[in-house]
Amino acid sequence: MKEKITEHSIRLFEKKGFSETSIQDIVDSIGVTKGTFYYYFSSKEELLMEIHFRYIDDLLNHQEKILKDETKNSKEKLYDIVFMLISRVKSQGPSAKVFFREMQNLSEERLSQIIPKRDKFRFNIQALLEEGIEKGEFRSNLNAPIIAFGILGSANWSYQWFNPAGKMTDKEVTDIFVEMILQGIESR
Repeated sequence: MKEKITEHSIRLFEKKGFSETSIQDIVDSIGVTKGTFYYYFSSKEELLMEIHFRYIDDLLNHQEKILKDETKNSKEKLYDIVFMLISRVKSQGPSAKVFFREMQNLSEERLSQIIPKRDKFRFNIQALLEEGIEKGEFRSNLNAPIIAFGILGSANWSYQWFNPAGKMTDKEVTDIFVEMILQGIESR
């Protein structure tokens, strides 16, 4: 039941927004009582926190697998991370929207539990870039922290505009993004 409440809430939060969705809306959508909701969650914010943890923990777990793959170089790992972020729009689009859009509805105390996980994801990308610079795969004059923010900014924002059922696949979008990241857009 906890999973059902969470999944229905994700869809409601995506459609109506966190603030505009009431606990009554959530329980009505699955035909249970508020008592059932409060058995699993102490508040709507705790539910939002659960959604955030699930999303970022899933990303971190997949990122860790990519980074530990010793058969791939830094460029290939970077591609896999960007692909993972873009493909999550297809597999977890509503969760991505809720994760990025509704963070402002978390208290400072709860944010202090999420921010370090988001930072870890970014620092892992930064470390991958630094490793690639060290190995000569990337230019030596790159500012790895700023490049990491740029990669995350472009890939994470895709939840707003990427349509998995549209003309381009997640792989095609990833190919364009990674080419832009690695080659730039300047004519040579």
